Amino acid sequence: MRNLITISAPSGAGKTTLCRALQKQTDIKFSVSCTTRDQRDYEIDGVDYYFITDKEFKDRMDNGEFAETENVHGCLYGTLKESIDFAISTSEILLFEVDVKGSMSIKELYPNQTMTIFVLPPSLEHLRTRLIKRGTDSEERIAKRLERLEIEIEYKEKFDFTVINDDIQRATKEIISIINKQNEGVIHGS
Repeated sequence: MRNLITISAPSGAGKTTLCRALQKQTDIKFSVSCTTRDQRDYEIDGVDYYFITDKEFKDRMDNGEFAETENVHGCLYGTLKESIDFAISTSEILLFEVDVKGSMSIKELYPNQTMTIFVLPPSLEHLRTRLIKRGTDSEERIAKRLERLEIEIEYKEKFDFTVINDDIQRATKEIISIINKQNEGVIHGS
């Protein structure tokens, strides 16, 4: 069973929205990553992320507690091995919202249990508009995120599946269908 499902996408392509839709419409559990970035107003510690200090993150990294880590725009992100090991031992489907390198790291460590899905926006202009509308980043930060897009797109061919997020409901149904086809109908969408 491929019960570790990674979702990666360029910043602003809608991966968080897709992951939340998948959680609402299925019984898939969400892997909560650690991060050193500031908590946003709408985020809940322990639900969206574990918000930890740089020192705590580095200590955990030195102790080998992460399956993957990444420095994204100066902030550290990481997935704890213990949550992955628990999902594997219980055959629980676990959803990961990670960057492209994180997906590849998880797939490399757990090749028989991992399914990778890359989400693309309908166009670059659509992505730029989403980032601006989101209102969480400066122009400089948006430019950095768009630069990173080129690097992330190079990874697309390494993913098991690619989904275009032109409509959140359609993309969510497509991802549910992909997971079910790979795992013989183990999840049910509402």
